[in-house]
Amino acid sequence: MDKKNYRPRVIDRKIEEHLNIFGALCIEGPKWCGKTWTSSYHSNSEIYLGDPSGNFQNRRLAQLSPDLVLQGDAPRLIDEWQEVPPLWDAVRFQVDQTSEKGRFILTGSSTPNHKGILHSGAGRIARLRMRPMSLFESGDSSGAVSLQALCEGKLEPAMTGEVRLTDLIYYILRGGWPASLGLPAQDAALLPMQYLDAIVDDDVYRIDGVKRDTIKIRLLLRSLARNESTTVTNRSLKNDVKEKDDEDIDVDTIASYLDIFFRLFLIENQLPFATKIRSSVRVKQAEKRHFADPSLAAALLGATEEKLLGDLNTFGLLFEALCERDLRIYADTFGAQLFHYQDYQNREIDAVIQLPGGDWCAFEIKLGANQIDEAAASLVKLKNDIEREPGGIPPKILCVICGMSSAAYRREDGVYVVPVTALRE
Repeated sequence: MDKKNYRPRVIDRKIEEHLNIFGALCIEGPKWCGKTWTSSYHSNSEIYLGDPSGNFQNRRLAQLSPDLVLQGDAPRLIDEWQEVPPLWDAVRFQVDQTSEKGRFILTGSSTPNHKGILHSGAGRIARLRMRPMSLFESGDSSGAVSLQALCEGKLEPAMTGEVRLTDLIYYILRGGWPASLGLPAQDAALLPMQYLDAIVDDDVYRIDGVKRDTIKIRLLLRSLARNESTTVTNRSLKNDVKEKDDEDIDVDTIASYLDIFFRLFLIENQLPFATKIRSSVRVKQAEKRHFADPSLAAALLGATEEKLLGDLNTFGLLFEALCERDLRIYADTFGAQLFHYQDYQNREIDAVIQLPGGDWCAFEIKLGANQIDEAAASLVKLKNDIEREPGGIPPKILCVICGMSSAAYRREDGVYVVPVTALRE
């Protein structure tokens, strides 16, 4: 690759850090999110197991003699290593033979069965999750507000410019796929649909060689799209699939399909907040459903600019998914984690970021600026409720992430307001 044309990603710094600490690094994530391009930028030699030249000779060579494909200048990139699972143990063994750091970079767009892998690689092979581009990485966020600084209570007020609803719709339909940057909306929307077809028609079978009912898989994917950014249960998903298909499907089958989607990095749910608040309030343990990118849900729903403008509820859920995708990407760079909060008193927080030291920050996500007052009042009330509970530990900061706000600022009640198009890591 021509490294001068490389578009920086927020994961770059973590890759460099991990290569200085571990003998090998495995970068995992959905197809087409830029893993190979980024890994190639950080490597000095490479081999591509998916290269079809010579009747897939690289793959056959790796199967016959794994040691040979590991030879090359470090860091050496081994792209799509899961095509030949024994390579994992071969890399681990090579790393064990020397104290050198940063010898290999492995990339994978699926998690293979453990068959053929004898060792976990713990302590030798580190793992990093890569995701589609955030708005900052794609050039659609000014980066005026650092999420890390915001979580520490630091924000310089700034005018961030007007944002149109149609801009936000474009960001959702296009998604964070590097290949879609610069394409008009109609063309960019084709890529997520092709992505899903490739998953259903090829990758689901290739992951373990088991044939599955593709009709039910597509119905389940559409049900997940309809329930994007919600805490719908597996049983509800089952009933949704059954309504559209005469044949019954059991919850175990739904769970097995969801596991396949997870292993293909197609979905990445938002876990419930594992709070350290020592109170009597019972927290629901439901995960919030998310695709790896909101464009996938939009494609499954057949969403267009016109349809979303006429269905602001669906638009709002997809916008929430867009914001939470970016919050997860940014938070990961400084060791924080993304959760959501929902308790049995019907109190909810769209996004919770827990910092490495245990402090946590509460975020509400709203599409329109006219919703900021209500969201801020909800956050303040929840904080006050928690402070009154025995052992309650309130959030460190309160923030409303907004789509249509034209400024980043701190309100008189202490709640921050930040446009998603101004955020960065």
